[in-house]
Amino acid sequence: MLSTLLPRVSAVLALAVVAIFASTMQAQPARGPAPAPARGQLLYDAHCVECHNAQIHWRTAGAARDWDSLRAQVDHWQGAASLRWSEDDILEVTRYLNGTIYKFAIPRERASR
Repeated sequence: MLSTLLPRVSAVLALAVVAIFASTMQAQPARGPAPAPARGQLLYDAHCVECHNAQIHWRTAGAARDWDSLRAQVDHWQGAASLRWSEDDILEVTRYLNGTIYKFAIPRERASR
């Protein structure tokens, strides 16, 4: 009886070893450092997120209806907070919010700035 079981046990063990080896040999995605946050995200996180959580951007009666109104809101609130952002800073925050939340079409002349 042992002589008939031994080949089966050996085959099962061999299959288990092959399965374990094969699972460790599968391609693993490269894991480098996470990409650095974009300037718009850094500015937003440092100056805006204190008062604005994600829910403010999802409300139905939002002031941002398109790219231009979103940019105007960023400009308005950075001014209200006396941040003195440059036009590039305003555009970076607008791009960040648009890319992560709003998804408005960007007018062609503003996209290349």
